[in-house]
Amino acid sequence: MDRLDLGRRWRPALLSYFLRRVRDHAEAEDLTQELLAKLLKHEGENFVAPEAYIFQMASNLLADRARRIRVRAQYREMVGRADDIGIDPLDPFRVAAGRAELSALADAIAVLPERTRHIFILYRLENLGQDKIAENFGISVSAVKKHVARAMAAIMRQMRKTP
Repeated sequence: MDRLDLGRRWRPALLSYFLRRVRDHAEAEDLTQELLAKLLKHEGENFVAPEAYIFQMASNLLADRARRIRVRAQYREMVGRADDIGIDPLDPFRVAAGRAELSALADAIAVLPERTRHIFILYRLENLGQDKIAENFGISVSAVKKHVARAMAAIMRQMRKTP
């Protein structure tokens, strides 16, 4: 079956099938074209029951469409609820700004003196207790507190400098 025969033979039946189910001519046309394009990929293959195969593909396309519509509706609902409770949806600007801030923070931590940096990371990022840090470094808990305070002050200064 060549391409022209494929379109002539199946287009009217598929368009009718899709129109009865989606009730939108443009959408039915799109689904018909999509299915015909998929059939062209299988050109030359012989099927025992081509009608059953083609209409099973059509049914699968409708199921995919319904799934897409459902996912999009759920997303719109979720975004609507997020707006109601004051949560901003992620947008490219916020993502880029967050990455820039994270990079600036990493740079600020990187320039800390080595011991202060290690103590700060253990306390603020690894959530290790000050007593455990003091024990591991062989210093007092108050010395750990001073290192953390110095690190915080230096990081805040550095972050304020960053535009």
